[in-house]
Amino acid sequence: MKVRVVYKYESDHAREVLDYLRDFERQTGHVIEEIDPDTPDGAHTCRTYDIVEYPTLIALSDDGRLQNLWRGRPLPTISEVSYYVAEH
Repeated sequence: MKVRVVYKYESDHAREVLDYLRDFERQTGHVIEEIDPDTPDGAHTCRTYDIVEYPTLIALSDDGRLQNLWRGRPLPTISEVSYYVAEH
């Protein structure tokens, strides 16, 4: 499984997301992929998973099926998200 975070890099929530990503990697050893919704690939991801609020974290199975989604703030706890990056 993989987890991605969709957020606008130039926004009021960007600092909070960057701190979360740093803490997540430090605590779990895993990196969450960052997606900018203003890029073509990011816009496609937003359409595919109906993402309209930022930041949004999405947990996906290896074949791209949505497993869980967390919209807006506050961000989910690291333990909630770490389940989706643990080796199964």
